[in-house]
Amino acid sequence: MEIQEFEEARKQKAAQIERILEEYLPPESGRQKTVAEAMNYSLRAGGKRLRPMLMLETCRMLGGSRMVEPFMAAIEMIHTYSLIHDDLPAMDNDEYRRGCKTTWRVYGEAMGILAGDGLLNLAFETAMRSFDYCCIEEDYIRASRALRLLAAKAGIGGMIGGQTADIEAEGQENPVTEEQLLFIHEHKTAALIQAAMMAGGILAGASDSELAKLEKCAYNVGIAFQIQDDILDVVGDSQELGKTVGSDAENHKQTYVTLKGLKESGAQAAALSGEAVRILDGFSGEHAFLKQLILTLINRRS
Repeated sequence: MEIQEFEEARKQKAAQIERILEEYLPPESGRQKTVAEAMNYSLRAGGKRLRPMLMLETCRMLGGSRMVEPFMAAIEMIHTYSLIHDDLPAMDNDEYRRGCKTTWRVYGEAMGILAGDGLLNLAFETAMRSFDYCCIEEDYIRASRALRLLAAKAGIGGMIGGQTADIEAEGQENPVTEEQLLFIHEHKTAALIQAAMMAGGILAGASDSELAKLEKCAYNVGIAFQIQDDILDVVGDSQELGKTVGSDAENHKQTYVTLKGLKESGAQAAALSGEAVRILDGFSGEHAFLKQLILTLINRRS
């Protein structure tokens, strides 16, 4: 796929995702108006919409399903809630995200916590709307399975578990080992990308063997994405990235770059993304856009 063709397709798909998200945003009214405003502020702050896009394209590659739309909105809500909480003073204490003031800096720390809580709850309320599109028993089974997967990958066995290990690693006396760092990134970053691709596959009726391939592919994408994020925190530009750079060093965080250096980190990200693409090429469904999306994410500068 040519770069110009890919970029045009990505803009169209991003616009589609924005329309889907708007359908499920909470109304800014009543006594809960402020928390709804904070939730919507965070969701409307932009971003790559990587996870819903990966979910959509994986689902399409395997045949497609209308049930995917509520899940696309749900996974972006979960990702956004995790960013809201990650930016809090108790976590990374960041002031900028996606080129805007972070939620807690605009609405206060307490409302930032509640906005994150609200998005997490709204995510599962939204995902359950997929049942509205179920027509036969198999549809209900697929939607239920995707829902369980999403909860598991976002919970203590996934993203929250990775965040826990990350926080505890900051306070330990001995340097973080490569094994610890891999656990953190596997759970904190890769788990939700696995949820995106695997849920897309489940909703389209993927076999167990196909889901195993998607899980491995998404793992590679997630780890490579995080390595590139670590690299950009060192060599990136705050204005281009839309967030503060150097926060890892400021917070004395161990990253792939501090552990392996820039050159080796870049080589590892390239190797992982290359393997992810080879796994995708094993699927017969059309996946040119999905493949280019993965390569673009790993080589991104923002």
